[in-house]
Amino acid sequence: MKKGLIIVLLSVALSGLTAYAVVKSADRPEPQSSVNSDGKVVKTVNLSLSDYPDFTYAAETAVEAVVYVEVTVRSRQRYQTIDPFYRFFFGDGYGDPQQQYREQRGSGSGVIIRSDGYIVTNSHVVDNASSVKVTLNNNKTYDATVVGTDSATDVALIKIDASGLPAVSFADSDKVRLGEWVLAIGSPLGRELQSTITAGIISAKGRHMPSERTNEREQRQVKVESFLQTDAAVNPGNSGGALVNKEGQLVGINTAIISTTGSYAGYSFAIPSNIVSKVVSDIIDFGSVKRALLGISMINLDVAARNEESLKEYGIDINKMKLSSLDGVYIDEVVKGSAADKAGVKKGDILIAIDGFVLKNAAAVQEKVNNYHPGDKAVLKIIRGDETKELTVIFQGVSSEDTGTVSEDGSVSFYGAVLREADKATLNSLGLKKGVEIVSVGNGKMADAGAEEGVIICFVNDQTVGNPQEVIDIAKKAKRAVYIEGITRSGRPAYFAFGK
Repeated sequence: MKKGLIIVLLSVALSGLTAYAVVKSADRPEPQSSVNSDGKVVKTVNLSLSDYPDFTYAAETAVEAVVYVEVTVRSRQRYQTIDPFYRFFFGDGYGDPQQQYREQRGSGSGVIIRSDGYIVTNSHVVDNASSVKVTLNNNKTYDATVVGTDSATDVALIKIDASGLPAVSFADSDKVRLGEWVLAIGSPLGRELQSTITAGIISAKGRHMPSERTNEREQRQVKVESFLQTDAAVNPGNSGGALVNKEGQLVGINTAIISTTGSYAGYSFAIPSNIVSKVVSDIIDFGSVKRALLGISMINLDVAARNEESLKEYGIDINKMKLSSLDGVYIDEVVKGSAADKAGVKKGDILIAIDGFVLKNAAAVQEKVNNYHPGDKAVLKIIRGDETKELTVIFQGVSSEDTGTVSEDGSVSFYGAVLREADKATLNSLGLKKGVEIVSVGNGKMADAGAEEGVIICFVNDQTVGNPQEVIDIAKKAKRAVYIEGITRSGRPAYFAFGK
């Protein structure tokens, strides 16, 4: 009896040791450190076959959400009908001006981001389009409408009338690492190569595209450029396509290449997913992009500190500053009355972080600021002389269309609509003591919810309101939805709601 029990116990123990050995052998080995003949520490690691990148899941999943976009642009041209006989006597200026329309076709790619038909692509793909058609990976074709575009980031949102579509999820592009494997999916060189997949790595972050534009109007235009650079092969037609990680999540929208031939030359650029997500959310919610402004002119610190003459010109004393690196931007100018000016930022400050996000260059500043809305608060970390300071900034907006921005007549924008305090005559006619009038509906969540011009808002989430700021404050505190109750000019009840 005892001998049998001992055998059983030994068997259990042996099985446990065997299982432990199998698990340990399957564990990913830690890098081993050794010292070579030069005295340098060298790290090595042995990878099992399962540790090598396998893109099958990402490719087979994400490719279903990438579409082919065909665009027709109808341009108008003027010409003159001139008989050669009359031209001989009266010159080339003789004749009646006529107009004709010429159709041009272009193509690109897009990415389905919602199952109800919302697709993101590049702004330059659908600019001035008279018609847009989308072909899914299953070869079904739909007519598409352009919901909104943002030339500053080169992001556009289009929509098709379909449901139950395969959609890609967004990754946090701030967490993308150099050397991380990525796939580029799109339709290079036309429909014949639709749904092409190429692989590469993240080569760099925060890239700014060199520009040779000399047009003064274009130079004044706001540009938000902080691209992900990759060596995944991208060619004309890939514009608007997906850049995804190994999990099949969207890390960027492919947008440009730099090449002397116009074709792939070893590197390409993608708009980070965090920028894309913010832009399309604004277009859906407000009908336009609500862009925050800091109000500074800046120079990359490493550029300003390349030589002693630059240091003297900008008044930078590296020895006095507590700089562990030359990451950050030198503040060359602060716009009077801007958000930065009101926060206490001064010319000569070195901006190194926003809300703890370390800034390597001006492109990183643009990318970070673009994630905020007008009215949002952030903490700026700056170096001034030999001191490090933290300043609280409240971002301003680009125009009076931004939510919460007050115009000259006292009206306030709110999710695409314009609100103002209802006048006494209107309130008296409806038997109300206070309320907020919807002056215009515009495009955005208010319009989508069914709001009507002239409605007097009385309650927001069961709280009485008497001015636009109260409406905004209550909406900001709402966790899930904003429910509005009011009354029309004819005295009918009005109810509408939208999610946050």
